[in-house]
Amino acid sequence: MADVATTRKLEALLPRAVAGEDRAIGEIIATVHPLMRRYCANRLGAPGDLQVTPDDVAQEICIATIRAIPRYEDQGKSFLAFVYGIAANKVADARRRSQSHPLHCVEELPEQICPAHGPEELALAGEQRVYIRKLMEVLSPKHKEVLVMRVVMGWSAAQTADALGTSAGVVRVMQHRALNRLRAELRQSALAVA
Repeated sequence: MADVATTRKLEALLPRAVAGEDRAIGEIIATVHPLMRRYCANRLGAPGDLQVTPDDVAQEICIATIRAIPRYEDQGKSFLAFVYGIAANKVADARRRSQSHPLHCVEELPEQICPAHGPEELALAGEQRVYIRKLMEVLSPKHKEVLVMRVVMGWSAAQTADALGTSAGVVRVMQHRALNRLRAELRQSALAVA
C-alpha cells in the first residue's frame, strides 16, 4: 500500500529522475512496481480472464512511467497519482484488447488430483465476478477506483486520496455515494426479479 513515506520518497527521487539519473529512476520503479502489481491484480481479476497477466500490465505501467519521467511536470497532484493515471489507462487497454481478441481455452486433464476448488465452485465464482463487474458498470470510473482501492485493496481514505490527488473527505463522500448507488441498483434488480 502506498503510504505517506512512500509518497515522500517518490517526491524526493523525482527531481533527480527527471534530470536523467538512472539510479533515481531505478529506485522509483522499484518502489512503484509492487504497488502497480497489486493494483493490476485487483483490477484485472483472475489470470485466465485476459490474454495478459497482472505482471504483464504492471510491467507496461513501469515502462510507460520510465518514458514519462523526463517529460513529467508537477500539476498539483502527487507523482503517485500520476502513475495511477497511467495504470488506469493500461488496465483499460488490456481489457479492450481481451474483448477484441478473446481467448479460446482448450481443456486439459490434470496429471494429478488438484486440491483447488472444483468446477462447480469455479463456475459460481466466475458467475459472481461477472455479476459484480456488471453491477459496477452503473458507477462512474472515479467511483469504481475509490471502491477498488478502499474495499478490495483495503486502503485507508488518506492513502486513496493521495493516490487520486484529492482529499480524504472527498474519498469518503465518493465511497458513500458509490455504495448508495450500488444498493439502489441491487434493490431495483431484486424488484425486477420478483
